[in-house]
This record gives sequence, C-alpha cells and structure tokens, in this order.
Amino acid sequence: MLREELFKDRSIGLLTNHTGLNRDLVSNVDLMLSAGYRVRALFSPEHGLFGYHADGASVSGHRDPHTGLPVYSLYGSTQAPTGEMLREIDAVIFDIQDIGARYYTYVSTMILALEECSKRGIPFVVLDRPNPLGGEVVEGNVPDEKWLSFVGAHPIPQRHGMTVGEIATMVAHERRIEAPVVVPVEGWKRRMYFPETGLHWVPTSPNAPTFDMAVVYPGTCLLEGTTVSEGRGTTWPFQYIGAPWVDGYALASHLKGLNLPGVLFRPVYFRPAFGKWSGEVVGGVATHVVKAEEVRPVELGIQILFALRDLYPERFQFRPSSANGAYFFDLLAGGPELRESLQNGDPPGKILEEWDAQARAFVERRRPYLIYD
Repeated sequence: MLREELFKDRSIGLLTNHTGLNRDLVSNVDLMLSAGYRVRALFSPEHGLFGYHADGASVSGHRDPHTGLPVYSLYGSTQAPTGEMLREIDAVIFDIQDIGARYYTYVSTMILALEECSKRGIPFVVLDRPNPLGGEVVEGNVPDEKWLSFVGAHPIPQRHGMTVGEIATMVAHERRIEAPVVVPVEGWKRRMYFPETGLHWVPTSPNAPTFDMAVVYPGTCLLEGTTVSEGRGTTWPFQYIGAPWVDGYALASHLKGLNLPGVLFRPVYFRPAFGKWSGEVVGGVATHVVKAEEVRPVELGIQILFALRDLYPERFQFRPSSANGAYFFDLLAGGPELRESLQNGDPPGKILEEWDAQARAFVERRRPYLIYD
C-alpha cells in the first residue's frame, strides 16, 4: 500500500475525508490501522471528514467517533496545518478523490498542506486517484498569479486533465518546494473516464451526487458567481440552472440550437430547498449528459452564461462584489475577462478562442509532470 520502509514506523497524519476508500469501500484509516501504520491524527478539507457540511461552512475540529483519533479541520480557523497540529507528525498522507476542476477546494487544501510540510521538512505523500473526467482533454483559461485564491490555488485551467498526484508534483517544481511522494493509481489510463475504472462513485461533496454532475461542473460552476441558481438545494445540482425570471422553454430552445456536444437540454421548473431562490419556484433547464466523453463543460458553461445574458439582459446579474471590490465570479473565472466580455456584449466565440489558446499552452506546460499514458 505504501513504501513501508519510509512510513511503517512513523507517526502519520492522514489528510482525507469520506472518499478515502478502496474499491470495496473500506476506509483508508481502517486499512492503515489494521496494517500496523501509526496514524496519529486526521486532517479534513471543506465539507469535513464525513462530507456533510455545506459549501463554504466553517468546520471545527473534533474526535473521530470511529477511531477516537483527533480530527484537525483545514476549513475553519485555518486552511493549512499549524505547527501544533504537526508537532508529533513524521509524515502527512493525502488521500481524497478530486473531481477534476480547478474550483474544487480539495486541491487547494492539498497545496497548502504540501507547502507547510515542505517548510517543516515533513514528507508529504499523495495516494493518487483517477481524474473522473479523464486526462486527455484540457479546457479553460490559466489565471494570472494575482487571481489565485482558494477556488483556484495554482495557475491551471478549469478542466486541467491531471490527477492530484500530478498537480502536487507540478506545484512542488514550480514553487521550488520539496516534492511529494506520489503513489500512482494502478491500471488508470488518461483516456479513462470514471465509469471505466470500475470504482463506485461516492459523492465527493454534498452537491456532487453523481458522475454526470462532475462532467458538467467545470463549466456550470461559473453560475455560482451570478444571481442564477446553479441547482444547489435540488436533486440535480449543477445540472439544473434557473431563476424566477427564466423561461425554461426559451432557454432550452436557444441552447439546443447551439448543438453542444454530448448533452441535451430539458425545460424545467424547480424549487431549491436552500441556496439561491430558496423556496421559490424557478424556471430553467436541466442538462442531461448523453456522451460524457464528448462533453466540453467549459464551453457549455460559457454558452449558458451568454444565453442568459442575451435572453435576459435586464435581469442577468453577477453576485455583488465583496468589500475589497472583487467579484466572486472573477475568482471562479480566474480573472475579469469573462465577466467583462459578457458585460461588453461580446459574442461567446471571442472568449472561447482566447481560452482555447491558453489551454493548448497548458498542455505543453503540464507534460513533464504527467505520470500516466
């Protein structure tokens, strides 16, 4: 399972959550403890150890009721492990299933923990897992350093096509910090999407119930930065899109006319139980994934945004900027260019062309760090 000569007799901190399972759905901490590894503490990302905290909710530390181990939250008073948390830890192991999109904060947590361990001379190990969206296709822009945030902690595209182990290796090299030890996935190929792995889909967070959600998420997550519901509070988060002023039939007809690959659209009405427009009946569309390997989610998200702007120019808005004047939309989009393009009345082709060029350049930049064929 691990390089026993390096870690068998060390005090281990395990950075994980409810996705840290083997193919038989046995947890990593149970496997490690039963094999004699000295796990001394658990560290948890956004949504907590068991994955039930809402997006953005602060999570407190606690004790794991199953093992009795202390659980240090890295999504509460701190986003990186502190010296006190690491005081008796000889190695940190990261084992979390990522979703394959820049915005997903598990990678941000990994990067901050990797940096902190590097400062302290503590070995950092990544138990690699498949990218659910495969590793061949890259989409989206690459943010400038000044636009990095917890929803984009390294300059990589929205759909980067890398595993967490590959990202950790890239980050270490580009930031000139101690490289992680990556334990590769056995049998995974870059062409493989999650269903081809034979693994069970475990919801990676409260609003990631299905693989189909993961397919569209790198694009439809951009709706989080607008006043349009991205489907949180429904059974189809990130596949339902809508607002009280949206005519779902008109939006579905517009999107169908674009012939976007791999998806179909259905007009819907839905009532979010929480999140935007909670308790209100809203109109919109449901995005159905027909052929996952054909879907280009970033283009999908951009086309939905431009359709909403064109159909509802007086109603479509971005969420208000924060106290420092920054739009959350810009953090998601890796800069103001997409928002400004929407506000300026540009056609979607302009930003798509610019972002495609950045994605092609990233394909070359990532090449030295790829582990899998």
